[in-house]
Amino acid sequence: MRAHEAGALHADLGHRAPPWLRAPRDPNELVPALWSTNTKKDAEGALVVGGVDVRDLVAEHGSPAYVLDEDDFRARARAFKHAFKDVDVYYAGKAFLCTTVVRWVMEEGLNLDICSGGELAVALRAGADPKRLGFHGNNKSESELARALDAGVGRIVVDSQYEITRLIELAAERNTVAPVMVRVTAGVEAHTHAYIATAHEDQKFGFSITSGAAFEAVARINEAPELELLGLHSHIGSQIFDSSGFEVAAKRVIALHARVSEEIGVDMPELDLGGGFGIAYTTQDDPSDPAQLATEMGKIVEHECHEHDVPVPRVSVEPGRAIVGPAMCTVYSVGTVKEVELDNGAARTYVSVDGGMSDNIRAALYDADYSCTLANRYSDAGPTLARVVGKHCEAGDIVVKDEFLPADVRPGDLVAVPGTGAYCRSMASNYNHVPRPPVIAVKDGRTRVVVRRETEDDLLLLDMGAAE
Repeated sequence: MRAHEAGALHADLGHRAPPWLRAPRDPNELVPALWSTNTKKDAEGALVVGGVDVRDLVAEHGSPAYVLDEDDFRARARAFKHAFKDVDVYYAGKAFLCTTVVRWVMEEGLNLDICSGGELAVALRAGADPKRLGFHGNNKSESELARALDAGVGRIVVDSQYEITRLIELAAERNTVAPVMVRVTAGVEAHTHAYIATAHEDQKFGFSITSGAAFEAVARINEAPELELLGLHSHIGSQIFDSSGFEVAAKRVIALHARVSEEIGVDMPELDLGGGFGIAYTTQDDPSDPAQLATEMGKIVEHECHEHDVPVPRVSVEPGRAIVGPAMCTVYSVGTVKEVELDNGAARTYVSVDGGMSDNIRAALYDADYSCTLANRYSDAGPTLARVVGKHCEAGDIVVKDEFLPADVRPGDLVAVPGTGAYCRSMASNYNHVPRPPVIAVKDGRTRVVVRRETEDDLLLLDMGAAE
C-alpha cells in the first residue's frame, strides 16, 4: 500500500479500487476538500466554479481548459500572509505563473520566488517590485544573473561556487552589491517522491552542510565586498504533510547559522525554510492549514535559536502549490468510453478525454493521484470504477488512474479534475503537437482569459521550415 500520493508506482489493481478509495453512495457528489471554496454543483448536476457554469465556460472557450478561481487563490494567499505573522511569504511562481497571478500576489502582500529568466520577465512585465523578488535556480546563466542585478532583485539564492564567482564579477562590473542567500542541503529525507525531494545529499541542489561546503560558501560570500550575505536557504521537497522534516532541517540549518555567528562573527539577518506544503489531491491526503504550519514552524525556529543562543532571524517561507493548487481545476470533454476485458473476467472502464499528459504530466512523471467528477449533468446511474486517460500516444497517458464515475458516463460529457493549479500548466507541453489549453479566471459569475489557448498557428510560427 502506498502511503503518499506521489509515492512508488501503483500495482495494477485490475477492476479493484486502491485501498484508500471507497465507492461513494452518490458519484455526483463533490469532496469539498479537493476543490476551490467557490465550487459546487447546481440542481442539474453541473459544476459551477466562481459562479460560472462550466458548460457555459466550455461553450465559450472550448476544452480542455484550466479554470482558476480568483477569490479562492486570493483567500489562500491571505491565509498564509495572516498565519505567518512577521514572516516573509514568497509565492513560489514555478507552481503557476502569469502576469495576472503576479499582480494578485503583489496585491495580497506576498513576495514572489522565481527561478528562471522567463519567470523574471513575467514578473517585471506585471510591474512587480523587484525588491520583492527572490531568484532561485541551480544553474542561472550569466545573462540571467546580469538581468537580475540590473533589475534590482531583492535576493539571489546562490547554488554553487561558480555562481558566486559570476555574481562577484557581474556586481563588480556594475559597481553594485548583490544580496544573496546560500542554498544549503540539510541531509533530510522528505517523505515524498524521489523526484521532488530536494534536501537529501545525492541531488543537484545546494551546498552540503555535512561536507562543510555550505560553511565555505558562506565564508567566501562574507569576504566578498561585492556580495551582501543575507542568510541560509533550505528546501526539503514538495507535497509534504509532516512537519518532522522541517524540524530536522531547521535544526541543522540553524546549527550552521550559529556556527557562522560564532566562528565568523556574523549574525545573518534572514533564514528561509522553503515551501513544499502539501494539498489534498484525493481523500487519502490530509494537509495542514497555514495556521498550523506557522505555529509548528515558529516554535521550531524559536527553540533552535534559543538552544544555540543566537537571535531569531527574519524567517521566510515559499508556498506555491498550497495557494494555487486547489484554486484551479481542469475541465475536459469525453471523447470515447471503452470497456476493456482483463484477466479472470475482470474489466476496466477507460474514459478518454481531449487532453492528457500534455496538460498534466504529473501522473506520468510522479505517479501522482487525482480525483475527478462528472461536470455537466446529474446521473442516476451507480458508480463504476474508471480510469480517465488522455489522447496522446503513450500507455502512461493517464489523467486519473482510479476514480468512481457514474456508470453511464458517455462521449460528450464533461469531466473536471480538481487540484490542477500547481505544475500542470507550468509543465505543459506540445507533445503530439497538441496546443496547450487556456487558463480562464472566474469570479462573481464572470470569466476572464488570463492565458489564451495556443493554436496550431502558434506551433507553426516556431517551425522555420513552415514558410518554405
